[in-house]
Amino acid sequence: MSAVSSVVAVIFGVFWTVMTVQMGAPFFFPLFGLCFIGLGVMQVIYHTRNATRKNRYSTFDITDSSEEPDPLAQRFAPQEEPEPQEGEAQPQEGALFCPYCGAPMQEDYKFCRKCGRQVE
Repeated sequence: MSAVSSVVAVIFGVFWTVMTVQMGAPFFFPLFGLCFIGLGVMQVIYHTRNATRKNRYSTFDITDSSEEPDPLAQRFAPQEEPEPQEGEAQPQEGALFCPYCGAPMQEDYKFCRKCGRQVE
């Protein structure tokens, strides 16, 4: 989505700049178009660099931890689970849980319903 908006900003900037120069508008109108072109080019450079580097920032976790480390893992590492209190539900014998997030699962699940990671 960011790549598309960057391209749109550059196209708009070029169109705006050309039209204002042809119309003979004051000097600050073409500068407005040049700002759009500059911002669009900077976004393209940033997103290209972000997409091709080793530890990239991602809004969505789309990789497995064996492929690429999570840069926020140390800060938001799962805390040790407290001992269950009396009266709390206990896990059943033979119950399956996701190895990544601990959510209860059934035997026929290929992906965790909570974290979405593949479990087979």
